[in-house]
Amino acid sequence: MGMGSDMLIRKPSDIRSSEITPKSTYLGRREFLQAAGLTAAAAATGAFDVDLDAQQRQKLTIVGRMVTTTDTISPYDAITTYNNYYEFGSDKADPAKHAAEFKPTPWSVTVEGLCNKPGTYTLEDILKPHAIEERVYRLRCVEAWSMVIPWDGFPLGDLLKRFEPKAEAKFVEFTTVNRPTEMAGQRIRFPKPLILWPYKEGLRMDEAMHPLAIIAVGLYGETLPVQDGAPLRLVVPWKYGFKSIKAIVKIRFVDKQPRTSWMEEAPTWYGFYANVNPNVDHPEWTQSRERRLGEIRQRPTLPFNGYAEQVASLYAGMDLRRYF
Repeated sequence: MGMGSDMLIRKPSDIRSSEITPKSTYLGRREFLQAAGLTAAAAATGAFDVDLDAQQRQKLTIVGRMVTTTDTISPYDAITTYNNYYEFGSDKADPAKHAAEFKPTPWSVTVEGLCNKPGTYTLEDILKPHAIEERVYRLRCVEAWSMVIPWDGFPLGDLLKRFEPKAEAKFVEFTTVNRPTEMAGQRIRFPKPLILWPYKEGLRMDEAMHPLAIIAVGLYGETLPVQDGAPLRLVVPWKYGFKSIKAIVKIRFVDKQPRTSWMEEAPTWYGFYANVNPNVDHPEWTQSRERRLGEIRQRPTLPFNGYAEQVASLYAGMDLRRYF
């Protein structure tokens, strides 16, 4: 399947040093907040007020680079301090605020269901055979905000093939870790839990095997911060951000479409597919426009988040208003 005219795949030797954004050029927090029009909200919530401990981050060995957009990459501070991650709380600042409570290592992933190689795999088992590359992807969230993120990871399909899915496996289900002692949002019980834990998501097998879908283990060339889903998260760039499940501890191959967490919580708001579709509004706001964090003006939302040329064929003949 062609990757489209806006996608470049290059080896490290092909990349000029001038194309790699140095951290010294990231927008400062004050300038970023002003540009995004979020100063008042940040002051009220404490957003962007967390100094990330550099000692907790490690450099990654990056073997290649894929650029899928010419849009400006979002600042590191924005990517790591403005997050949807209900396991740590419902406010965008909560994940960074509570990240230090969480221990991303040691880690293991249980693989089960319709495959020939089920079992429990350590993080080292998962990572060892895979070469990590940087992929610059757009991220679009249902609240009509977006980012451009230099993820570091490897194709999800390459990982799933290792477990030898059976022919009957039509879907793959992912489950997030459930650790209330380390995840503040999971400790909330009154008036009710934020959602029913653990968080679950899923993809059709052909979606999961698409080369754009990746397992991310880092960003900006460093290990993935806890608030962004460490140590393993899914990234599916043509879908709304909540499909890209974080802190994965279970992968299950199934023959029927799994019930995902947001389908259980709000079935009329969030469907299984969650493809970015500017023509299908959220019940409480339009999805036709978005605002990139770091920018003031809104921009039109692109079908499939701008990846239609690569992925639209996966949904040929489907009513994308019904299967939202």
